[in-house]
Amino acid sequence: MEKKVIVISLGGSLIVPEKINFNFLKKFRKELRKNYKKYKFVVVCGGGSIARKYISILKHDNKSTKEESLAGIRATRMNALLLMQLFGKEANDTLPLDMKQVKSNLAKNKVVFCGALRFTKNATSDTTAAKLAHFLKCDFINITNVKGLYTDNPFENPKAKFIPYETWKEFEKRALRRKYHAGQHFVLDQDASTIIRKYKIKTYIIGQDTRNITKILQGKKFVGTLIYG
Repeated sequence: MEKKVIVISLGGSLIVPEKINFNFLKKFRKELRKNYKKYKFVVVCGGGSIARKYISILKHDNKSTKEESLAGIRATRMNALLLMQLFGKEANDTLPLDMKQVKSNLAKNKVVFCGALRFTKNATSDTTAAKLAHFLKCDFINITNVKGLYTDNPFENPKAKFIPYETWKEFEKRALRRKYHAGQHFVLDQDASTIIRKYKIKTYIIGQDTRNITKILQGKKFVGTLIYG
């Protein structure tokens, strides 16, 4: 039986938070291992606070938006290299720098880690993940630091309402209302919202409870947001 592929976008703030949380990474690894019999995974790592710090330094020196983005990309790759070490022989041993390299690594590994693959204007590692989901013709799970999509940032607005389901078109409208900036905070970036709508990619947004990965793969009720239809 040929294994299905799932693309996961893993927020950098979960990989290397301000206060290290190895417990989350241990649970994430355990959850993927549970599903190796039927699935292979591509995990696109975000840059998180490391990327934001790099970007902030360059901003102070009035560097261009492209230079800021390139610094963010380096942080995503550093995070990917860290997870490659953490997963050991289950994962790729060289960092892919394009989609073909991701695919060839997938043939011989249970899980493939990468960062942003190349510079794309006004995009984050979410765009890389959405493009890979289209390239590999598979579903897409975005793991972030909130439990799913909200009407507003729940950290800043306690009245923000949780949204369990939204259509591709509705979600794209919501994302495009926001102006892009390097190192931005939003559950999925603007370009990614257009890609998932254009190519009809079933997308899940979940928080730090990694058990939701298995629930999604088994078609069970999960805590998070489904973007579909």
